[in-house]
Amino acid sequence: MTQQIVKSDQLSEQQFEYIKLIAEIMEIRKRGEKPLAFIRTYGCQQNVADSEKIKGMLEKAGFGFVDAPDDADFILFNTCAVREHAEDRVFGNVGALKNIKRRHPQILIALCGCMMEQEHVANRIYKSFPFVGLVFGTHSLHHFPELMYNSLVNGKRIFERGNDDKMIYEGFPVHRDGNFKGWLPIMYGCNNFCTYCIVPYVRGRERSREKDVILKEAREMIRSGYKDITLLGQNVNSYGKTLEQPISFAELIGEIDQTDGDYWLRFMTSHPKDCSKELIDTIAHSKHISKHLHLPFQSGSDRVLKAMNRHYDRKKYLETVAYAKEKIDGLSLTSDIIVGFPGETYEDFKETLSLIREVEFTSLFTFIFSPRKGTPAESMADPIPPEEKSKWFQELLDTQEEIAAKRCSSMVGKTEKVLIESVKEKTGELNARTSGNIIVELPGDSELIGTFQNVKITSARNWILKGEIDNGG
Repeated sequence: MTQQIVKSDQLSEQQFEYIKLIAEIMEIRKRGEKPLAFIRTYGCQQNVADSEKIKGMLEKAGFGFVDAPDDADFILFNTCAVREHAEDRVFGNVGALKNIKRRHPQILIALCGCMMEQEHVANRIYKSFPFVGLVFGTHSLHHFPELMYNSLVNGKRIFERGNDDKMIYEGFPVHRDGNFKGWLPIMYGCNNFCTYCIVPYVRGRERSREKDVILKEAREMIRSGYKDITLLGQNVNSYGKTLEQPISFAELIGEIDQTDGDYWLRFMTSHPKDCSKELIDTIAHSKHISKHLHLPFQSGSDRVLKAMNRHYDRKKYLETVAYAKEKIDGLSLTSDIIVGFPGETYEDFKETLSLIREVEFTSLFTFIFSPRKGTPAESMADPIPPEEKSKWFQELLDTQEEIAAKRCSSMVGKTEKVLIESVKEKTGELNARTSGNIIVELPGDSELIGTFQNVKITSARNWILKGEIDNGG
């Protein structure tokens, strides 16, 4: 069934009026010179981007931001529903806010994000955490000011979820967390319905932002000095299919790449079934697109891939990888793997290990299967005990560690362009990252943070490179 065409809409003037009203209320309720907010974000980069929009609206209302919840007048947790561990962390940390609310009754505590789109979670919050005053899901972000205003004025608990109108709302003010690395959402939702994944149920159906809006935002970021820009979507490879004038992701990123400047373009997440030769060719011939492809394969077994509803097989995945390696010089490949999917046998798992050895990934994001309530995989037979899955998991880590060590060792003596990102507190060393998304540690001054440098790789550990600035490189 074809997804309906989605047209962008502007964030309404009404919401900006609510922002002004919140500012007036907080002038009275604030504890210090200005109202302060504490925002904690769990999960993926899309959640980070959503939090930056919330911060933008709060900033318009006069808020500053703090690193400790006890100092805040407004506390918000933006939650993730992808894995059980993330949910457990949220519940534990929300419970710890009870004492803060007792000490400062005027504080408004709020929860938002993917977890809040699940009815059983919202019900648990309502019953077990009465000090939480505002709860809203991913589809209510565009009228967060209205929800917050009503909560402040009425003093009643507000819970809103399941409000997917299949629209995209533009015009959000954004408070970006960084000044040289930034996130740029290009689409929302997902149509794939992998049997283990909760995302389509909490983020809704796939819908793309208009090309011109994305280009304008990307160019503004580049002009503002951003050096590392990541385009975001649950499946960026299917970008543009819901627009009135369809455009491919390869065409979009190719247009952004034509913008002058010294920057890298990245993207995530990329689904193997939609990773086209056109996209690979665009990366290969680009000036700014990172030579890093994150292409989650999840399992090396065709039987398991079919049970996961992934819409590709091992052969198709390896053909895509082979084409990418052929066309993109210095390609760095990373992936996601689920160990212990329901019904997976050790023979299936060995097929995953053999695929890892064949591809030789730079790094992997690995997870033991975590059932998500409401997904088909939740009710699948799962006879393998957790202890056995943990053994497989360790075998996977050991295999990848050997591969990563070999890949990193092969880079010793080479000079790499890196972006200096931060300083390690314990050692004072600089943390940097290559175009291929490999971490490099090196001595240097903190004034270099946010700059590109040529670094000669002097040694390698399993996952991390060591280097020094190569002034002649």
